[in-house]
Amino acid sequence: MFPYMPVSSAYSRRRLRLLVGLTAVLLAAAGLYGFVEAGRFLSSEDPLQKADAVFVFAGRYIERPLEAADLFREGYAPRIVITRDLGDVPVPVLARRGIDLPTHVEITTRMLQELGVPSEAVIRPVRIHDHTSEEAETLRQLALQYRWRRVILVSSKYHLRRVALAASRAMRGTGVQLVLRATRYDDSIPAQWWTRRADIRWVLSELPKYIAYRLGFS
Repeated sequence: MFPYMPVSSAYSRRRLRLLVGLTAVLLAAAGLYGFVEAGRFLSSEDPLQKADAVFVFAGRYIERPLEAADLFREGYAPRIVITRDLGDVPVPVLARRGIDLPTHVEITTRMLQELGVPSEAVIRPVRIHDHTSEEAETLRQLALQYRWRRVILVSSKYHLRRVALAASRAMRGTGVQLVLRATRYDDSIPAQWWTRRADIRWVLSELPKYIAYRLGFS
């Protein structure tokens, strides 16, 4: 003889199993969606608008300034900001030995000039460290100094979300509008980031940095 099981108890167990199964499916679907959309999330940009300046975040020193030069020539802004560091400590040692290496900012400045950007249109503030948050603070100082109302922020695709977070924090209370722009010369593919090794490396390295910024650790 089979043991007696109340109908209500068996029904409750079936409902529980169904609920657990549905939850697992939903979590898997959410995880898959997050995985697929990670590239697009990091690379979200804004529609272009005319602005007072183009601020180029440090990094790939050809792709990003090249985009700024195009925006300048297309009439989106009359100024370009290129942040620069103080240089490596051994640089003076090389100079004393007769070796004079151009810095990234010198290379970038020359490139901009040859692309038709006059030297008076390029602003080169000094920064001490290559940190997005410090560059964002430099942006705030310049915006207040020159009374800018709108600034286009240029960076690489997967760097945009962190740039937006750092810049919006730094510009809080200023009323300055920020326009995010990914350089058109970045060949990353956010919609299919998992299909290329370079994109995978960048996304997997950028997501933890973004989370750290979001949690206030940077």
